[in-house]
Amino acid sequence: MKEYLQDSSAVLEAVGSDGERGLTAGEAAARLERDGLNKLKEAEKDPLWKRFLAQMADPMIIMLIVAAVISALTGIAQGEADFADVIIICFVVVVNAVLGVVQESKAEEALAALQEMSAAQSKAVRDGRIVAVSSSELVVGDVVVLEAGDSVPADCRILESASMKIEEAALTGESVPANKVAGTLDAPEGGDVPLGDRKNMCYMGSTVVYGRGRAVVVATGMGTEMGKIADALSRATDEETPLQKKLDELSKVLSVICIVICALVFGVTWLKHGMGFFDNVPLVLNTFMVAVSLAVAAIPEGLAAVVTIVLSIGVTKMSQHNAIIRKLSAVETLGCTQVICSDKTGTLTQNKMTVVRHFTEDQDRLMRCMALCSDAKWDEQRDEAVGEPTEAALVADAAKLGFASGDLDASNPRVGEAPFDSGRKMMSVVNLAPDGNYVQHTKGGPDVVLARCTMVRTADGDVPLTDERRARIMEANKAMADDALRVMAAARVNYGKEAPESFSPEALEHDMTFLGLCGMIDPVRPEVGQAVAEAHAAGMNVVMITGDHIDTAVAIARELGIVTDRSQAITGAELDRMGDEEFARNISNYGVYARVQPEHKTRIVDTWKRLGKVVAMTGDGVNDAPSIKRADIGIGMGITGTDVTKNVADMVLADDNFATIINACEEGRRIYDNIRKSIAFLLSSNLAEVISVFVASLVGFTILEPTHLLWLNLITDCFPALAMAMEEAEPDIMEREPRSSTDGIFAGGMGLDCLVQGAMIGTLTLVSYFVGLRFEGVPLADVLSGADKGLDGMTMAFLTLSMVEMFHSFNMRSRRKSVFSLPTQNKWLWGAFALSLVLTFVVIETPLARAFDFAEISAAEYGIAMALAFLIIPLVEAYKAIMRTVEKNKA
Repeated sequence: MKEYLQDSSAVLEAVGSDGERGLTAGEAAARLERDGLNKLKEAEKDPLWKRFLAQMADPMIIMLIVAAVISALTGIAQGEADFADVIIICFVVVVNAVLGVVQESKAEEALAALQEMSAAQSKAVRDGRIVAVSSSELVVGDVVVLEAGDSVPADCRILESASMKIEEAALTGESVPANKVAGTLDAPEGGDVPLGDRKNMCYMGSTVVYGRGRAVVVATGMGTEMGKIADALSRATDEETPLQKKLDELSKVLSVICIVICALVFGVTWLKHGMGFFDNVPLVLNTFMVAVSLAVAAIPEGLAAVVTIVLSIGVTKMSQHNAIIRKLSAVETLGCTQVICSDKTGTLTQNKMTVVRHFTEDQDRLMRCMALCSDAKWDEQRDEAVGEPTEAALVADAAKLGFASGDLDASNPRVGEAPFDSGRKMMSVVNLAPDGNYVQHTKGGPDVVLARCTMVRTADGDVPLTDERRARIMEANKAMADDALRVMAAARVNYGKEAPESFSPEALEHDMTFLGLCGMIDPVRPEVGQAVAEAHAAGMNVVMITGDHIDTAVAIARELGIVTDRSQAITGAELDRMGDEEFARNISNYGVYARVQPEHKTRIVDTWKRLGKVVAMTGDGVNDAPSIKRADIGIGMGITGTDVTKNVADMVLADDNFATIINACEEGRRIYDNIRKSIAFLLSSNLAEVISVFVASLVGFTILEPTHLLWLNLITDCFPALAMAMEEAEPDIMEREPRSSTDGIFAGGMGLDCLVQGAMIGTLTLVSYFVGLRFEGVPLADVLSGADKGLDGMTMAFLTLSMVEMFHSFNMRSRRKSVFSLPTQNKWLWGAFALSLVLTFVVIETPLARAFDFAEISAAEYGIAMALAFLIIPLVEAYKAIMRTVEKNKA
């Protein structure tokens, strides 16, 4: 059926719906069960076996398995079959792959849950009432209400259009929004109406940019026009965060280092054994195994998984505190936010508007005008106004005087309108009054409404608006604004028996009669004052941007501690008169921007960014989208925000609360801190392995075998690294200046920390090995000649290295503070310590010890190995104390 060629009543009959009452809840549920969700086909996920194999696709792991297999085959050929290494390596690799798949699945589940939380909502008419419905649950026959900023949730036939314009570039390629109508179209003879010319249709994926309307759903999911191109849409690639890209670069650098080390090991061994080196197959294989072992030791295989898990756990925790992260990169950027540009209404304030003051000589006419010029409605059943908070406050105020909006709308039907937009700061409607006259009702900002009035309503009727009366109105406006009231003005025009020829703003909004002012209060959120103070302490500059009068904005900003006096505030008009260079010089002086338009927001963001600042910007309206997209962190409003702003935002506030932004910044800092701690822990541990194995290789003995290193890297190390993700924020985390967005992974001396701490751990491991040889009574010369493997030394080295890494994980709870000064304990780290301890003793004290070439060591050897491992705590404590002194002297 070509709905665009059919009358709207015929379309409604065909889909079995009612234009006024919509579907019943029962019918909608039945159709949802029959037709399925209103979703496009998603990209197919890799099967489990493919994901499992991907985990084992690391070149170093493959080389190690190949080397172990060749070693076993060589042993068979020589009559000395030994499958222990092959079995252990394969076991460790398989366990690691299983853990990787589980971790990957958990991360995907966490992100899928977040996507579900930020899923689009639509306004549908069910059982005669407008209700919020998940867009995925819309069915054919649903009547939807569309307003500026809404995404069109399905393919629809338009039933009603009030100056509605829809941007359809995704489907038609047209950059100019299309004007929409409700009438029937005529197809050219023998032809059809092209998609871009179907002015009575709206399609999934398009966006309402102006006006409002109603439409009935005629196609959902894969049955929509967008569904026809769904295969192309499903090929989106996963986004990598800046940190993950830096880690990829780090892995490449480490890989080059590995190749150099491997070449050195081969070169040194070749020089020691001369030309006969390559004739000795077991020696070549052993050298190759040692070289690959070093490669395994140098590259922290679990690092990428740890970072992904830490990020996914972090965003899940943020969502539980009303901050829904839509892009993982936002987590990193939150930690270095320097400027927060925030809307006032609903974000800094409670968005619970109540009219508390009037300025008028005809209150009845003022309140009738406010109620009629509104899209909010009085709900008799709930005994409250439903709609946008400012309009709801005006409708509720009118209802107190007996002007219920439902009765007024019935007796004064709306015949035309010029919808509100943030550029004009006004809204106008034309109603057919009971006496047959066409009357325009306008509401908006006092200054813009008053500027378009030539008459004023008084007790004596309509009189000319003199300069004296104009001054008195502005004085009343200022008095309300000084008391932190939001002020709205109303005006009207009586056209008599003939309706205006055009309902455009230019045609309607001039030569009006001023009716009066309504002052309403929107109390500040009680928690915001403390949040602003925390932001300042954390080195973040808080800026209020609002369309309100400057006096109202300053009064609220003073109460919250954003500014101290009027000189720190500027209006959009004053900003227009300021050049870019002058604004850049003075921007840090301004904490309040009042009476701004969308282009001002973009200019503010661009200027801060040009000065090298990381900027967060909040917004809710369709016109806020450009500035939100331009900001480093775009923040959409979950309650009052339009689909357009939510779709371009990096983060959505489920509660529209400014305090949530500050909490999210703190959480972003904590997450980034913990990721760096995990990186530092893994790299210092792996560096220690490289140092000990490389030194042993140069001298000519084996301190640790490939299976030992693989066990440490893939099984033992990953648990404490993950536990660090759960570390609570350090007490002073919100007393630090924001980190620079250009800082690398090793910024702030972390590279030096890894080198020093890695050297400490490597030295302790080597000492433990030589102590083991001493206890065993084996001369080093015998080990170097191959007469003895020095199993006691190897066992003690493994035990020390395993436990020193566990003890070192407690050091890494803070890079600079003493571990003994931290006020809390990390129960997850204690759990990881216990698990790693158990795993270590399992491979040393059970029959597995033979497979790992471990010896049975004495209690004294155990004690010394553990004591050497524990030494890492006082050693790192001393290093931290030195670095604190050095950094204090630098400051």
